[in-house]
Amino acid sequence: MNQIAVSVKGVSKKYVIGKQKDGSLRGTLSSLFSAGSSSKEEFWALKDVSFDIQRGDVVGIIGKNGAGKSTLLKILSQITRPEEGEIEINGRVASLLEVGTGFHPELTGRENIFLNGTILGMTRKEVASKFDEIVAFSGVEKFIDTPVKHYSSGMYVRLAFAVAAHLEPEILIIDEVLAVGDAEFQKKCLGKMKDVAGEGRTVIFVSHDLGAVKQLCTRGVVFDKGRVLEFGDLDVCLDKYHTSEKSILCRKIYERDKRPASNWAELHAYNLTDAAGNDISSFNLYDGAFLKLEYQVKELSNVDDIFLLNLHVFDRDNRCVFVTSVKQEEGINEPGIFQTTFEFVPNYLNKGMYSVGIALTSYPGTHVHFFEKEAFTFEVTEDNTTYRNIPYVGEMPGVTRLSLPYKIEKL
Repeated sequence: MNQIAVSVKGVSKKYVIGKQKDGSLRGTLSSLFSAGSSSKEEFWALKDVSFDIQRGDVVGIIGKNGAGKSTLLKILSQITRPEEGEIEINGRVASLLEVGTGFHPELTGRENIFLNGTILGMTRKEVASKFDEIVAFSGVEKFIDTPVKHYSSGMYVRLAFAVAAHLEPEILIIDEVLAVGDAEFQKKCLGKMKDVAGEGRTVIFVSHDLGAVKQLCTRGVVFDKGRVLEFGDLDVCLDKYHTSEKSILCRKIYERDKRPASNWAELHAYNLTDAAGNDISSFNLYDGAFLKLEYQVKELSNVDDIFLLNLHVFDRDNRCVFVTSVKQEEGINEPGIFQTTFEFVPNYLNKGMYSVGIALTSYPGTHVHFFEKEAFTFEVTEDNTTYRNIPYVGEMPGVTRLSLPYKIEKL
């Protein structure tokens, strides 16, 4: 038997980006006259991608948004075709990609279960033997005879995952779509994927939750701008991913048409600096750093609006370490361009890699005007362990290095 489950050879995928016609007479005439100077441009979502996945491998696909991960999964699932290269799939494939794929919206949950089984080459009797298990896992028993177009996104994903995982495909492909489910269901999904992997089947998993990737996968592929940076051992891939992120200076000035924005506010720029104002991408945990953010409140939707800037800091496994915000009584209640500076105080974050999300919300009503979840990544270093305030040898555990106030009394 061929031990290669998936072979990707020189695969490239191109999209053509251009102005969309508005359908009006003016738009049609304009497109005719501008035919000689097209504004279309090519975007290569994947470029010369090659790797082999062995039977029984559990592979995590890692990379920032736009790196090419989801495009690859669509090609592996035969939803789209590459411009160049070829793929070879040895085994039945079940895929769970973005919400909306895999099910016919007019059919009921029951009918879609049997339809998916038929597509996988299973008999009706084989699907029926798994039916009760699928429905129980998904938790949509009351709605199993309702057309899935009436399902919430969470219900849809629960049933879609249950179908994909329980109909015994030889290759299971799961995209970030699991983020739609609640924490308890995500835990169930990871457990089920471990069961699938334990049965010797192949799992290909995309997630920004690096903790889940580490928990499930043994091998990895790191993508950056459509190319493979690393393929192989998962720990090596994670180190490569974090190293590539670290090389990007933590400074950005957004082009006007690419600013994270709503109708009322937008983010202009950010930069991480040391105490002297120099741009940095890492800092010593004993020194700290400063994050400056420039943003604009364009107008108030009502006179009571208060705009609050907040930061979300994640560790290298994409677990939220903390969220901090401007106090409500110090929020912004007028239009204008503002700069807010947050201080990463010394002896707070432990040595390691962290990413920062930047958000602007307004109250009352809790409107989110922008949220750059992966704005940038920085590293906290420890150059000299002699400054430690406790005699601890080796790597300090945990994500924080707080020194709590204390008092010693003789009793």
